[in-house]
Amino acid sequence: MVIGLGPAGPGLVTADTLAAIGRVPVRFLRTSRHPSAATVPGATTFDELYDQAERLDDVYHGIVERLVAAAVEHGEVLYAVPGSPLVAERSVVALRADRRVEVEVVPALSYLDLAWAALRVDPLAAGVRLVDGHRFAVEAAGQPGPLLVAQCDTVEVLAEIKLSVDAPDASDEPVVTVLHHLGLPDQRVDTVAWSDLDRLVAPDHLTSLWIPHLAVPVGAELVRFHELVRTLRERCPWDREQTHRSLTRHLLEETYEVLEAIEELDPDSGAGYEHLQEELGDLLFQVFFHSLLAAEEGRFTIADVAGGIHDKLVRRHPHVFGEVEAADTAAVLANWEQIKKAEKGRGSVMDGIAGNLPSLLYATKVQKKAASVGFDWDDVHGAFPKIAEEAAELAAALAAGDGAAVDEELGDLLFSVANVARHAGVDAEAALRGATAKFRDRFVLLESLAAERDLDLAAAGLPTLDALWDEIKARPPAPRAPGRR
Repeated sequence: MVIGLGPAGPGLVTADTLAAIGRVPVRFLRTSRHPSAATVPGATTFDELYDQAERLDDVYHGIVERLVAAAVEHGEVLYAVPGSPLVAERSVVALRADRRVEVEVVPALSYLDLAWAALRVDPLAAGVRLVDGHRFAVEAAGQPGPLLVAQCDTVEVLAEIKLSVDAPDASDEPVVTVLHHLGLPDQRVDTVAWSDLDRLVAPDHLTSLWIPHLAVPVGAELVRFHELVRTLRERCPWDREQTHRSLTRHLLEETYEVLEAIEELDPDSGAGYEHLQEELGDLLFQVFFHSLLAAEEGRFTIADVAGGIHDKLVRRHPHVFGEVEAADTAAVLANWEQIKKAEKGRGSVMDGIAGNLPSLLYATKVQKKAASVGFDWDDVHGAFPKIAEEAAELAAALAAGDGAAVDEELGDLLFSVANVARHAGVDAEAALRGATAKFRDRFVLLESLAAERDLDLAAAGLPTLDALWDEIKARPPAPRAPGRR
């Protein structure tokens, strides 16, 4: 027999429930963490399952198995749950679906009745939809409201609910009312800002939300993806072992694969966009994974990441969201650097450049920082002669056999080449990758051509190889297939 203990204290427990408790001596409580738990004396609780299990599904499975075993042994057992056994009670759903036992349910008062009283809402007239907070993005997708959100028992659940609604500014923020400990002496019904939902509220198993209207859609896919990442972290041995540091290699690899996919785009034919979508998804997984690791440590959540970058971009675009004038891109970049310098409390515009960037990208970043305060050539024609100058100095160092000078002058030459690329509007990293890929493709053709002519590359000699190379270069270039890895 399944009974409900009502939504609050013993005063809301029904006479039928009390009669059932008095009649059935073998008693079980889903949890003792309920204001009316004391009305079921001598009951065995399942609190240890909640403390030991990694997933709620494991808890419900364990409850059903123990109840079935007890019923086989004793014939009839009592199972008491918080609230009503017919409202948001997944263990009862699982128990009723089990064919090994017959289940009798005694109806009880649910927290819904207290919510309607506190909100002064007729749910039928208002067309209210009841939503599980743990599945908010899925169950509330496309719903404009009103919504009563149950099971808002942790800060993580509140963060996911907040993240799932894109509220770009205060005028679009949904109104949200927190219903806490309804029917108890410390009952609270407070309206909070949507942005503060996971910051100002300390939820527990007796917390719900009332959202009368959603002006913007629920981002179901993002929260569904977050749930997937969390599931992988809980169940996959590899994911459980990962740390921020162990994931750095994968983050770098995914970033470069996104760059490669971008380089292979063909805007005219539309080829390559499917590959880019896939690689962006892989990179997004890294962002969500790192955010989940931080959330486990109580540092920040994915909602904080999204909110932080949103606010930072607003601050750094005063020409869009404020009254600052910016006539061109150069003015925008100059404003950006000065705002960033002030935000970070940095003494130099060079502060904050990651020293472990790829060398060409690092050089380009440093050059851009210097250019932001006016230390730069006017155009590419000023930068280009430096290549010849640095090449001559490198030649002199080589002639002198000065190894340290060769190293320094070669660095200066590469730095000058990066500077010319920047002024010419060319991504030096992408240009070098492209040149390297072209050389690699041609060398593969060289190997094939040598094999066709029974030539041993190692023994052919440089003049022969040069002739083959010139022959390959004269061929029209073969298009690189979109998505090629």
